[in-house]
Amino acid sequence: GEFVTLREVVGEVGSDPVRFMMLYRKNDAVLDFDLAKVIEQSRDNPVFYVQYAHARGNSVFRNAREVLPELPEGSAERSEHLGRAPVERLDDAAELGILKRIALYPRLLEGAAAAHEPHRVAFYLYDLASEFHAQWTRGKDLPHLRFIIQDDPQLTLARLALVQGVVTVLASGLKLLGVKAPEEMR
Repeated sequence: GEFVTLREVVGEVGSDPVRFMMLYRKNDAVLDFDLAKVIEQSRDNPVFYVQYAHARGNSVFRNAREVLPELPEGSAERSEHLGRAPVERLDDAAELGILKRIALYPRLLEGAAAAHEPHRVAFYLYDLASEFHAQWTRGKDLPHLRFIIQDDPQLTLARLALVQGVVTVLASGLKLLGVKAPEEMR
């Protein structure tokens, strides 16, 4: 390989991908920085994949306003509004899997902090993003699994609460790692 300084890499791809990729490995592992992978817009680029899940979740809320115009725009207000959602309506195994992964987040943070292993947070975020992207894709293929169900506002609210959980955890984890959580990606 070719020797490149960290400053040159940050200048080329930005600090977010560099920081995430450095934290996306165990402390005792060799850092093998693949510049081609870091600029790729695919699941093979962990930082893109996690940031894209966050942006995709926010796009669900923008689209949901067509069905639920009363849905608040701000994240805190939206969280409070969705705190009353009928989450018992979530019965798909993948939805429940996402809920379980979200519930693991506080313990994961405690363990990562106690062991001084930030890579655990990065791995967790990637896994959560993977589950969210998979559910998004399932909804495209199977309309009854979409996050927004035109003729069922209660199920839509429950699924939006799930999306809010994903977006909140992704934003929190990215912030802890010092990486931006974009609301949109183009």
